[in-house]
Amino acid sequence: MQIYIWRHSKYFSSWSMLDEPHIHKNGYMEAEVVVLAANVEEALAILERDGAWHVDELRRIDPEVVELDSARVVLAHVR
Repeated sequence: MQIYIWRHSKYFSSWSMLDEPHIHKNGYMEAEVVVLAANVEEALAILERDGAWHVDELRRIDPEVVELDSARVVLAHVR
Protein backbone atom coordinates (compact mmCIF):
# COMPACT_ATOMS: atom_id res chain seq x y z
CA MET A 1 0.00 0.00 0.00
CA GLN A 2 1.03 3.57 -0.65
CA ILE A 3 -0.31 6.99 0.20
CA TYR A 4 -1.14 9.21 -2.78
CA ILE A 5 -1.39 12.97 -2.23
CA TRP A 6 -2.81 15.39 -4.78
CA ARG A 7 -2.68 19.15 -4.14
CA HIS A 8 -3.78 22.10 -6.21
CA SER A 9 -3.79 25.81 -5.40
CA LYS A 10 -5.44 28.59 -7.36
CA TYR A 11 -3.86 31.42 -5.37
CA PHE A 12 -1.53 32.38 -8.20
CA SER A 13 -3.84 31.64 -11.12
CA SER A 14 -4.69 34.26 -13.72
CA TRP A 15 -6.54 34.49 -17.02
CA SER A 16 -3.33 33.39 -18.72
CA MET A 17 -3.65 30.01 -16.97
CA LEU A 18 -7.01 28.98 -18.47
CA ASP A 19 -5.89 25.37 -18.96
CA GLU A 20 -5.12 24.90 -15.28
CA PRO A 21 -6.69 21.80 -13.66
CA HIS A 22 -9.87 22.02 -11.59
CA ILE A 23 -9.71 18.95 -9.33
CA HIS A 24 -12.76 19.33 -7.05
CA LYS A 25 -16.37 19.63 -8.17
CA ASN A 26 -17.02 22.60 -5.83
CA GLY A 27 -15.23 25.92 -6.03
CA TYR A 28 -11.97 26.14 -4.09
CA MET A 29 -8.77 28.11 -3.62
CA GLU A 30 -6.77 25.14 -2.34
CA ALA A 31 -7.70 21.49 -2.62
CA GLU A 32 -5.89 18.47 -1.26
CA VAL A 33 -6.84 14.80 -1.18
CA VAL A 34 -4.91 11.92 0.40
CA VAL A 35 -5.70 8.30 -0.52
CA LEU A 36 -4.31 4.99 0.77
CA ALA A 37 -4.25 2.45 -2.08
CA ALA A 38 -2.19 -0.31 -3.69
CA ASN A 39 -1.55 1.76 -6.84
CA VAL A 40 -2.50 5.07 -8.46
CA GLU A 41 -5.32 3.53 -10.52
CA GLU A 42 -6.95 2.15 -7.37
CA ALA A 43 -6.58 5.56 -5.71
CA LEU A 44 -8.27 7.26 -8.65
CA ALA A 45 -11.05 4.64 -8.65
CA ILE A 46 -11.69 5.39 -4.96
CA LEU A 47 -11.93 9.09 -5.76
CA GLU A 48 -14.27 8.38 -8.70
CA ARG A 49 -16.61 6.51 -6.34
CA ASP A 50 -16.43 9.40 -3.85
CA GLY A 51 -18.00 11.65 -6.50
CA ALA A 52 -16.49 14.94 -5.33
CA TRP A 53 -13.32 14.88 -7.45
CA HIS A 54 -12.62 15.39 -11.16
CA VAL A 55 -10.53 12.28 -11.78
CA ASP A 56 -9.66 13.31 -15.34
CA GLU A 57 -8.18 16.54 -13.95
CA LEU A 58 -6.32 14.69 -11.16
CA ARG A 59 -4.63 12.59 -13.86
CA ARG A 60 -3.00 15.82 -15.09
CA ILE A 61 -1.18 16.22 -11.75
CA ASP A 62 1.52 13.84 -10.56
CA PRO A 63 0.65 12.89 -7.00
CA GLU A 64 3.18 12.77 -4.22
CA VAL A 65 3.63 9.08 -3.42
CA VAL A 66 4.49 8.02 0.12
CA GLU A 67 5.92 4.51 0.37
CA LEU A 68 4.99 2.73 3.59
CA ASP A 69 8.21 0.76 3.92
CA SER A 70 10.02 2.92 6.50
CA ALA A 71 9.45 5.60 9.11
CA ARG A 72 9.20 9.11 7.66
CA VAL A 73 7.21 12.32 7.65
CA VAL A 74 3.99 11.51 5.81
CA LEU A 75 2.72 15.02 5.17
CA ALA A 76 3.89 18.54 5.88
CA HIS A 77 1.84 21.53 4.76
CA VAL A 78 2.86 25.13 5.39
CA ARG A 79 0.51 27.87 4.31
